[in-house]
Amino acid sequence: MEGNNTNLCCRQPYLVGKGKLEKDNHTLRLIIADATSHTYSDAQIDDYRGLSRRCFLWHPPLRMTVRARFSHSAGKLRGTAGFGFWNDPFLMTGWRLPTLPRAVWFFYASPPSNLKLDLNVPGCGWKAATINALRPITLVLAPAAPLAVPLMNLRPLYSALWPYFQQALHIRESLINVEMTRWHTYTLYWAPEKAVFSVDGECVLENAPSPRGPLGFVMWLDNQYMVVTPQGCFKWGLLDVPGHQWMEVEQITIERCSS
Repeated sequence: MEGNNTNLCCRQPYLVGKGKLEKDNHTLRLIIADATSHTYSDAQIDDYRGLSRRCFLWHPPLRMTVRARFSHSAGKLRGTAGFGFWNDPFLMTGWRLPTLPRAVWFFYASPPSNLKLDLNVPGCGWKAATINALRPITLVLAPAAPLAVPLMNLRPLYSALWPYFQQALHIRESLINVEMTRWHTYTLYWAPEKAVFSVDGECVLENAPSPRGPLGFVMWLDNQYMVVTPQGCFKWGLLDVPGHQWMEVEQITIERCSS
């Protein structure tokens, strides 16, 4: 196993609007302060700015360990937040052709977000999650989407049909039932076929389908919300964040593992 004990400050900062970073010798805080719904605000570190997707740094197998806490509990923290690996599909940090998402990460979204991608998991909250929409079967299923979306509005058909789409898109999620304001150690083992997520040594999601690399590391806190449902509801917007909210981090470790 090859270790990469990441210095908290060595990632590229990406600060938008009311986003800022505060760092000392031991911790890093990603902060959103007095943001409004008129302007996007983001406090982020990543390692893929300026790179084409084929040059993103990370492939399985690897293990990521993050020790972190938040200023607010789930539901009270506003916007989205998290850490892990993705392919930055939505032009968040510079010009690349838009694409479909690949991600393996710890992901938080507050109401009114409703990313209802896993049949058995709520559309918002603090989650372990994987998605790989860049699979050949996605192209096969795409022509069926105009027919499938109306059917998803009928609950029995949604319950019967969506699991097949979810499996095809390699979507797996699990809620993380811990108090976000306390320090926790979050571990992701990203293997070529499966991903395993743990919190404080306790498994919260196992045998999740693993996206392919290369992906980029990202850690962020912002004031956006998103709605994406199988019923064809798509919405994006921004939230007011009165006062300060933050994610504080004292460890980021990424270890390349032998196959």
